[in-house]
Amino acid sequence: MPNSKRSTGLTERQKDRMSSGTFAFPKERKEPLNDASHVRNAIARFDQVEGVSDSEREAAWKRIRAAAKKYGVEVKARGWRSLMKGGASAERSGRTRR
Repeated sequence: MPNSKRSTGLTERQKDRMSSGTFAFPKERKEPLNDASHVRNAIARFDQVEGVSDSEREAAWKRIRAAAKKYGVEVKARGWRSLMKGGASAERSGRTRR
């Protein structure tokens, strides 16, 4: 029987050993960009990161785009604002879509 175990992600110890530059949001150490799977995850969860400014999101988006290119991940979104869904995370941060 083939091993069908899925990756459980990075452990806290692994994250702690990563340089801050490996994360989309380095100050918060959120959304690691160390492989294609994590890049896709960072894009999918982009709107869930709380407590960051628009300029931090802009910088994170640039890091995500660079990592996507490095790992061959196709990015369909034109910019980070298109990833913001509105919902609960936007309400908590004081942003709403109109």
